[in-house]
Amino acid sequence: MLGEVTATRYITPLREGGSLPGLVEADDLGTYVMKFSGAGQGRKTLVAEVVCGELARRLGLRVPRLVTIGLDPVLGLGEPDQEVQGLLKSSGGLNLGMEFLSRAIGFDSLAHRVSPEEAGRIVWFDALVNNVDRSWRNPNMLVWQGDLWLIDHGATMIWHHNWPGAQASAAKPYDATDHALAPFGPDLASAAAELAPLVTPELLAEATAAIPDEWLEGEPGFDTTDALRRAYAEPLLARAASVHERIKGLDDTAHLKGIQGIQVIQGIKGSK
Repeated sequence: MLGEVTATRYITPLREGGSLPGLVEADDLGTYVMKFSGAGQGRKTLVAEVVCGELARRLGLRVPRLVTIGLDPVLGLGEPDQEVQGLLKSSGGLNLGMEFLSRAIGFDSLAHRVSPEEAGRIVWFDALVNNVDRSWRNPNMLVWQGDLWLIDHGATMIWHHNWPGAQASAAKPYDATDHALAPFGPDLASAAAELAPLVTPELLAEATAAIPDEWLEGEPGFDTTDALRRAYAEPLLARAASVHERIKGLDDTAHLKGIQGIQVIQGIKGSK
């Protein structure tokens, strides 16, 4: 299960994301990026963050530690921004927190090189969860203490927005043409050989067990929260074995051009 903390101070909104997450302090003296249950995308965004974050961690990828954050709406009374105040007031109860990585910087392909092996693992994982939000326009990766960390997995597993069509949706290819790591020649074969055998029913049961019941209750078509947890696990288990064969847009020519482009730009910067 996720750790549980209580928000004690709202610090500031983070306006990079569409859901308007905020930076908060908690009663464990930690600082977290909080994603709100009352945000426009709803609780399914929080569920996706938990499933993908906990699955990535178990596969050896770097993701900030996740916690649930109890929020008293009274914290919003002193917030001058009406939009933020409304979000705080509508998110009383349980929210999601992501450990704040102090002094982390956003990933920049011109400044941070990524090995084909690491790029392959990340692209493979994104294909597994159908992450449509790690493009060169919006990488959703941080560099912290020299390492690459993955954040923001709310736009994944799009099939959970339409459970009757989940099986067909989960069988579709993954388009990695615009993936932020496409220029680094992702080694998908090695990633699949390493990671696919790890995606077992037991591993997925662990990851989905971390979802708080109250974010699952009342889902149409499911009698119990455990049945819904199994529904989250089944497409991921089915995709793991062969998803690397259905990743599109990573031909060798594109890799070579991308790498050469990065090298050229780096050379121009270095000569200034």
